[in-house]
This record gives sequence, C-alpha cells and structure tokens, in this order.
Amino acid sequence: MADDATTASNGSDGSGDLGPRLRVEALGRQGDGIARDAAGSAVFVAMALPGDEVARREDGTYKIVATTSPDRAVPPCPHFSSCGGCLAQHMSAKLYTSWKRDIVTEAFRQQGFADAPIAGLVSVGHGSRRRVVLTAQAKAGAVRLGYHARGSHDLVDITTCVVAVPAVTAALPGLRKAVSVLGVAEARLSVLATSTGLDVAITAEVKRITPPVANALALVAGEHRFARVSLNGEPIVTRAVPGLDIAGVSVAPPPGGFVQAVAEAEEMLRTLMLDAIGNAKRVADLFCGLGAFSFALARKARVLAADNDKPAMASLTQAMRHAQGLKPVTPLLRDLFRDPLGPKELEEFDAVVLDPPRAGADAQARALARSDVPTVVYVSCNPQTLARDVRSLVDGGFALEAVTPVDQFLYSEHVEAVAVLRKPRRPKRR
Repeated sequence: MADDATTASNGSDGSGDLGPRLRVEALGRQGDGIARDAAGSAVFVAMALPGDEVARREDGTYKIVATTSPDRAVPPCPHFSSCGGCLAQHMSAKLYTSWKRDIVTEAFRQQGFADAPIAGLVSVGHGSRRRVVLTAQAKAGAVRLGYHARGSHDLVDITTCVVAVPAVTAALPGLRKAVSVLGVAEARLSVLATSTGLDVAITAEVKRITPPVANALALVAGEHRFARVSLNGEPIVTRAVPGLDIAGVSVAPPPGGFVQAVAEAEEMLRTLMLDAIGNAKRVADLFCGLGAFSFALARKARVLAADNDKPAMASLTQAMRHAQGLKPVTPLLRDLFRDPLGPKELEEFDAVVLDPPRAGADAQARALARSDVPTVVYVSCNPQTLARDVRSLVDGGFALEAVTPVDQFLYSEHVEAVAVLRKPRRPKRR
C-alpha cells in the first residue's frame, strides 16, 4: 500500500498518449490504482482499478484509457465524480472489502507482524453516518455547502450525501441559511444527529453576534428543528439539549465535541471491547471522551475514565450523576500523552481500554508494555499508529490475540480497528 498518488483524469480515450499502456495491478492506501512503468517504478492513478489500463500524458501524469476492471461498480452518489468526500464508490463490494482490510493488514506488516490475526471487515450501511463536517462558502448572496474536490480547494456543492443519516441530508438547505444569516465568507460546520435534533457547531471568523443575527439564527433553527446552533464553541441557540444514548445513558455532548461517526459502528466497538474484557472487575478507560465505552464497562465493572478533554469530561460527569444501574465511574482529567498512567498505577486493573486520537498513544502504550495488566483492548481510527503501539505492547510481553477492522468511515481510506492483547499476570510477591 502507498500514501502518495499521481493526479489523473478519468478519460477513456487514448489521445495524447506517450509510450505503451500500463495495466493497473493493485490499489494503494489512498484508493489509487498502482501500475508499473518499464523501469519497474510505481505509478499511482486516481480512480483506476486493478485491470484498468492507463497511459502517460505529455505533462508526465497518467490517465485511465480503458476501464476494463471487472471490479468497477456504479457509484451510488451523483456527486462522486467530483466530490472528494468519498474515494471508493466505484469499487465492487468484494474489492472494496478486500482493500479496506488490506489497509490494516499492511499497517501491521510494516511493524513486523507478518501473520497478524486480522478478522474480516465489519461493515456499515448507507445513510448511517450521524456526524459529518462540511465546508461552506458564500459568494454573491449564494452559499455553497459540501466537501472539497479530491486534491483541490474547490468546493463541491452537494444536494445529498449517501453516507450521512437522512436527517443531515434533509437539513442541507437549513445549514446554508444558517451560514447566510451569519454573513461570513467561509465556515466549517460540524453536524451531529442526536435524539433531540441536529447539533450544529459552526466555526467562522465572527467578532460578535448581534441580537438580530441571533434572532435570525433562532428562526432557522426552529424552521429546521435544530436542537442547538453554536458558533466557535459557544451556544447561540438551544431549542433542546442535544442527547445521545450511550449504552443506555443519556449524554449531552459539548458543541463540536468528538463523537463516534456511526452509532452502529460504536455499538460494534463496544461489543468487541466487552467480549474481550470478560469478567474484569476493575477497568481503566483511557482517552474516554464522552464515555462511549465507560458506561458500558460500568454495567459490569468499576471504571477509571481518563481524558484531557475538559468539555467531554464535564459531559461524562454530568451524565454519570443521572445514570442508573452503574458501578462506580471515577473521572480523571489527565493528559495521557504527557503523563501516561505508569505501571504502578496500572497494577489494580484487570483490563485497560484505550481509544486515542489518530496520533495514537505512544507514551501510554510504552507504559502499558511495562505493566502486568492482563488484557488491553486498543481501539483506533488509524491503523498505522495502532500497529506501532501494538508493536510496543508485544515487545513488552503481550500477545496479539485479534484485530477486527470496522468500516466506520464508509467509502473513505480510514478504517477503525480493535486490537485485543493479553499478558499473563505475574503473581504478586508476599
């Protein structure tokens, strides 16, 4: 697999070709087709699939000249040819599933795991993504809203999104109105579907909100049934407190806070995690965020929930006060990147669950490697940093039991994965 790619058109004619045609042999990590030139060097061609033929243009880039791949499919979204939000709608289900799993397999291979126990890909369906991040641009009284074109700053104005939940697609006109009311040239919108309506968090260069603008935003929110509209982290309109059901606990997320993108995928991650920890009685949930795993763990074990995200921890703590049927959850505000839990602190735990950001948890993984924790469940949205940190754990005496890829980010190059590791617990000295 490879990160880099050569920009290519999707033309099907051979005009302007230089040299012989090349046949695409494989897919790279970014979904580009990989061919080999006469010197054996890799050529990366966007949108090309194994079996397609490509040829070199006069400017040195390559284009598709024959779409002969048996694995080419009809994209389900009308915006796919221009929108960069998705990379892989043109792949057959078989090729797509193999490509996604191979991203994880290759990440572990690069860390020396030639035979890593990678399970089959767990899939999600269309219309399942509850959290999306959109870009808006206003010009001449019109607001364009959508995703950037692949490899470009050009914005593709969308009318639908096949991966998003229907409530998000239905709200596109209202989101445009909200940006128009603010009167900004550009904005980023983090949109989350909750049980009480959409939670819309806008980031834009606005010095202050005047009462007329706030009133206009309230009208838009009412018309389109938004639960909350926030600007740069501050709520401007709150019609209803946004609500998420996390393992039977009602949680109000902070504006723009991190939430697992797909509820179905989050539930699968919880299931994998709970199966792995078995009958553990004391569990540390590191990088816990809003408590996506903390509350499920607390149905069966005492939990230490640690993170350095103050708004998320405040939401977790507030939700915990009203939750029923949970064993004790101890919140800990701590920067685990700079101050990881050390081996001595980890002695009391039967299992550790961690779900760090894309950068991974290098320092915490190294501390865990020196500990005697018997079970570690590592959830990650970045197979490369996951494999790196698993390498540290295995070098410290853990055995890698399973890695399960979960396709939370449909049609993108991103893959969620859950790794389960075990270490025999040393008997305590008397």
